[in-house]
Amino acid sequence: MKIEFIKKLIETVENSNIEELEVRRFGTSVRISKNLRGVLKGTQLNVEEPILKEPEKPPEKKEPEPEKRGDKFHTIRSPMVGTFYRAPAPDAPPYVEEGDYIKKGDVVCIIEAMKIMNEIESDVSGEIAEVLVSNEDPVEYNQELFIVRKS
Repeated sequence: MKIEFIKKLIETVENSNIEELEVRRFGTSVRISKNLRGVLKGTQLNVEEPILKEPEKPPEKKEPEPEKRGDKFHTIRSPMVGTFYRAPAPDAPPYVEEGDYIKKGDVVCIIEAMKIMNEIESDVSGEIAEVLVSNEDPVEYNQELFIVRKS
């Protein structure tokens, strides 16, 4: 958060009946509060050095095992940014599980982007060796989704 934004928040709290305000943006949060009487007695808030929580660390990405990187293996990657879904509906079974055999063109997952559900098809035939992403995880462009043992 930029210091100008934080100053504006402080000014908003001071000039209103709001007693407490907490804002979370860009992995940081700032909390501004007045005492219950609405007067800050003997307390000085140093705006130049706001107290911010440490940004949350993103979950560690599961790296495929080194032996799953040879010529016998192929990686299916995300063609877009979005939300990864393993099944067509919450109560439906996943499209593929580890150990399943797939053919080129089979749907392996869905990625939701801008409220559009995009079916992702396999570009090779083989056996699903590893699923690298959990259901409902956000995915990046070109992120590894599945490792396939080519047949």
